[in-house]
Amino acid sequence: MSLSELMSAMDLSVYPQVAMVIFLAVFASVTWRVFTKRAAEDCREAALLPLEDEVRRGPGPGGRAGRG
Repeated sequence: MSLSELMSAMDLSVYPQVAMVIFLAVFASVTWRVFTKRAAEDCREAALLPLEDEVRRGPGPGGRAGRG
């Protein structure tokens, strides 16, 4: 029995359907996460993180204010 005979005998139509269901579930959950109010608050908080790390200690090399 050759490989092509084995593959043609198998019912492979289930795999694309399972993949579609998994994709739709992940897509729906990501969409839900993006459009919830808490996600918007988390995004605003994360956007400010780089600004919170800057600490001015006075003039550094070259007379400019140094970072942390």
